[in-house]
Amino acid sequence: MKVNEIYYSIQGESSHAGRPCAIVRLTGCDLRCAWCDTAYAFHEGREVTVAQVLDEISAFPSKLVLVTGGEPMLQPAVHELFERLLARGHEVCMETGGHISLRDVDLRVHKIMDLKCPSSRMSEHNHFENIRYLTRNDEVKFVVGDRGDFDWACARIREFGLPSLVGSVLISPVFGRLPYDVLAGWVLGCGLDVRLQLQLHRLVWPYAVRGV
Repeated sequence: MKVNEIYYSIQGESSHAGRPCAIVRLTGCDLRCAWCDTAYAFHEGREVTVAQVLDEISAFPSKLVLVTGGEPMLQPAVHELFERLLARGHEVCMETGGHISLRDVDLRVHKIMDLKCPSSRMSEHNHFENIRYLTRNDEVKFVVGDRGDFDWACARIREFGLPSLVGSVLISPVFGRLPYDVLAGWVLGCGLDVRLQLQLHRLVWPYAVRGV
């Protein structure tokens, strides 16, 4: 498999935010979101075996592992990585754009699926059928750049009844574009069971580009 970076940091998003975490960022993504903050992972990386990935994260004390990208589901070997991490007793999370089928992902993997809002310019790629493969162990994230995005997200949350299907529904602002207090006001006024999410790692290390 092709890996962009492996590092130890504070988990910055999801219900696990704030926890020490081993992060495995895989190379490659077939989407081009307008606000993407990890474009360096589109192509950069090194070919490694699953065993080598396991060896590298064994140096980190946390049992929490996040597999992210890029888009992890583009690499078939990711399923072997999940299996072997789980067998070692790791708590495994995966961040995915959700445009590739999640049908075969081990149910023990904590899936964080990002539904693309209109300002991402990738919303036509949303694969809503994936919602059927989500459980209370999983989360759905919306990255919001403006009021239109927020209203679109609220419509999808209501349409699919997401708060009753997954553990958390996350509403996150595009970093540097939407003021936190503005989004917080929208969340307070929407009447939905959602969670305002800030990228904690960006608040702790605002000038770092990689490795956080």
